[in-house]
Amino acid sequence: MVAGAFPLAKLLTLGARQLSRPLAARIKAGARASPFFRTYICLPPAQLYHWVEMRTKMRLLGFRGATVKPLNEEAAAELGAELLGEALVFGVGGLCLYLEYLRQAGQSRRREEHLEQTLSDLRQGLERLQGDLERLRAQGHA
Repeated sequence: MVAGAFPLAKLLTLGARQLSRPLAARIKAGARASPFFRTYICLPPAQLYHWVEMRTKMRLLGFRGATVKPLNEEAAAELGAELLGEALVFGVGGLCLYLEYLRQAGQSRRREEHLEQTLSDLRQGLERLQGDLERLRAQGHA
C-alpha cells in the first residue's frame, strides 16, 4: 500500500511544529522591540487574560466585586508575547492534526471506493455467470 507516505507525513508534521517554536521566540523578541507590536498586539490580550484570571481567582476565593489592577506595561508585554507564542505553537499543532485527519479521511475514502468497485465487479461477474448458466440450462433442455 502507501507505507512510505505515512512516515513522511509524520516527519513533515514534526518539522512544522519544530519550526513554529523558533518563530514564536522571534515574535516574542519582536514584541519586546517594536512599540506598535507591543501596544496593539501584545498588551490587549495580556491585560484581558490577566483580568479574567484574577477575576476567576478572586471569585474562587470568595471576593466579589473587587477591582483588578492592570499589569504594568513591561509585564503585560511579556505575558502578551508569551500568549502569542503559545497560540502560534498551538495553532500549528492544531493545523497539523487537521491535515492528518484530512489525509486519513482521504485514505479511508479511497479504500472504500476501491472496495465498492471490487464488489461491483464481483456482482457483474456473478450476473454474467448466472446468465451463462441459464443459457447452458436452456441448451441442455432443448
